[in-house]
Amino acid sequence: MGIKEIMDVNFRGNIYIVQNGKVLYERENGFADLSNEISNTIETKFASASAGKVFVAVGILQLIERGRIKLDDTLGILLDMPLNDIDKDVTVKQLLNHTSGVPDYFDESIMEEYEDLWIDYPNYKIRHNVDLLPLFINKPMMYPKGEKFQYNNTGYVLLAMIIEKMTGMYFDQYLKENVFDVCGMKSTGYYELDRLPAKCANNYIYCVDTKDYRTNIFSVDAKGTGAGGAFITVRDIISFWTHLLQGNLISKALVSDMLRRQSGNGDDAEEGYYGYGVWIIDNPNGKDFAYFQGCDPGVSFISEYNPNNGIISVLVSNYGDNVWREMRKVREVLY
Repeated sequence: MGIKEIMDVNFRGNIYIVQNGKVLYERENGFADLSNEISNTIETKFASASAGKVFVAVGILQLIERGRIKLDDTLGILLDMPLNDIDKDVTVKQLLNHTSGVPDYFDESIMEEYEDLWIDYPNYKIRHNVDLLPLFINKPMMYPKGEKFQYNNTGYVLLAMIIEKMTGMYFDQYLKENVFDVCGMKSTGYYELDRLPAKCANNYIYCVDTKDYRTNIFSVDAKGTGAGGAFITVRDIISFWTHLLQGNLISKALVSDMLRRQSGNGDDAEEGYYGYGVWIIDNPNGKDFAYFQGCDPGVSFISEYNPNNGIISVLVSNYGDNVWREMRKVREVLY
């Protein structure tokens, strides 16, 4: 049975699978604008939630390669701001691989709903990284730096702030000029929800009580930050992987470090380990798989690279459909 036959026909969003530049499978389904019945197309820009961490990681590795910062540089050295109870000796590397212990403004180990953040703090205030400071700057460390791996959104907000401090540019502008433009990712960017450009999909949350859908405009940051929130197209993600692997963004040596296990214990075999901005799945029969992912209310995204056969997969839904289940099918049939 082929990939076309086993993919969920009810999956709403885009799926794009490429092998060494050849498209193996492509599908666009569902509405970008449900009320007006405007369909998703290959050009639709989708929110990607935490997937944007991979772009921040590349930006940081670029600054390292250019000698602007080092992996063992600390928050106290790089950020000229009061850190309160946050350990000033947390390193860039610990932020990159989620071993920093800094207070996470959205601790996924104890919080289930991202939109709960905005009960007391309006989401429309979040348009820059510094706007998130009130949500974590007065909290204690979660654990001593370097003690263990724990996925941490604040860590990547701080990394984005380091990019801004070192370059004098907003992090999204830096990424546009140094990542997106280099890769020809003309449809990728960090957009404000009340100023979305053309061809952006709305993201929809199903309401059990009313049996209909609402958009997520009151459920996520008004504009993406270092923790995530970039809008992408599936083709742009393929272009990103291609240029990254070719060494056009950072050296191939740094790419190898980025896609290598840097932290985590692999207890969850499917989740795997963590590199820099990407997750790593152990593959005992060859080279490990690398992927990045995102999940917000009304948003689900995963993109995976299999170095053993050159397959790159991109799956994204603007209804929060299960991209992980569909990715398992890709592995089963094409790997």
